[in-house]
Amino acid sequence: MPHLIVKPFDRQTLDRLARKGELCTFRAVAPERRIELLGVRDEGGEFLLEIKDRGEDCLIRSDKITRPLDANRIKKVLKRLAEAAELQILHSNIALSPTQPRVASEYDKGIREFEAPEFPREKVALEVGFGSGRHLLWQAKEHPDTLFIGIEIHTPSARQVLKQIELQGLENIWVVNYDARLLLEMLPSNRLEAIYVHFPVPWDKKPHRRVISERFLAESLRALRPGGILELRTDSDNYYRYALEVFSTPPKIDFRVEKNRDLPVVSKYEARWRRQQKDIYTLTVTAQELSPERENDYNFTFDKPVLLEKLEALPRKPIVTEGCFVHFGPHYRRSDAQGGIIECSFGSFDRPEHKYLRYDGEGRVEYFPEIPVKTAVNAQAHRLIGEWIHG
Repeated sequence: MPHLIVKPFDRQTLDRLARKGELCTFRAVAPERRIELLGVRDEGGEFLLEIKDRGEDCLIRSDKITRPLDANRIKKVLKRLAEAAELQILHSNIALSPTQPRVASEYDKGIREFEAPEFPREKVALEVGFGSGRHLLWQAKEHPDTLFIGIEIHTPSARQVLKQIELQGLENIWVVNYDARLLLEMLPSNRLEAIYVHFPVPWDKKPHRRVISERFLAESLRALRPGGILELRTDSDNYYRYALEVFSTPPKIDFRVEKNRDLPVVSKYEARWRRQQKDIYTLTVTAQELSPERENDYNFTFDKPVLLEKLEALPRKPIVTEGCFVHFGPHYRRSDAQGGIIECSFGSFDRPEHKYLRYDGEGRVEYFPEIPVKTAVNAQAHRLIGEWIHG
């Protein structure tokens, strides 16, 4: 991850830069933490940097919630910040390599772009957790008439596939660095040709984190056109038995099971498992009927200002209700006393959202860096947040 390690410096330098508004937008401090947040802006928009005081030095890097997928964006901003603030760098990894291909940013898609998506091709398929991207890239080359949406929560893997898109000159892949379970709920009904879930993490000790679930199956069948398929491949005996139970629960589900089926493209992990003579299970569900259109007419705005006293009194323990939760995290106050931001996790227990609540000097509140995914459980959590911040 791009970062700077610098000698301790006067933070008022950052406040002066924020007042100019050319690079920095604000600095925010949480009294109970040794981490400050710095709002920065470039041509791609706004995100946050963490400044961690480690005593003899300071670590500066992007924060996890607003981190851009393009590492070069972070490197360029860190370089500009170091120059503008005249920081004394002890160590860095922000050099841009001239031999590295650029990230194909036009194929890097944010979750907001799926609220009312306009797909450039009639056929659309989804791959969940593409890892190295071998299968995703192969499918895109073999089927140029199909748009392949690859979703991967592991940021380095998403970056590598974006680079391969550039190197291989592909034009029919969208890469989304997000939780697949949330993205699936954003997709229109009866639209997908296929959903591929190849070798998901088994999560034997935390089965609630598995991507396959009754809810995932229901959303997949809604998003698939009649005749479309959900294809799961796994080397895990436990995951196979678990998926078999999930797929067998709903009535009238058409699925088949195959053992050790060969594919034209094999990942390095599958090749290793084959050498170890492990069995590979393929479970294929076929959608049978048209589904009703999904509803996403949810409002995630806060319609009235909030009193600072309400924000100061927010509970730090999770608030749990039937079907959703809200957890308010650290509260960072702006150094210019013009508001602040509060870390917040909320939504479903097995697929939570992580955002900031940003408020200004007049108490106006908004989600940062963007509104939550438009799902029913997030709308329920949003109402709960509103109840707590407005009283």
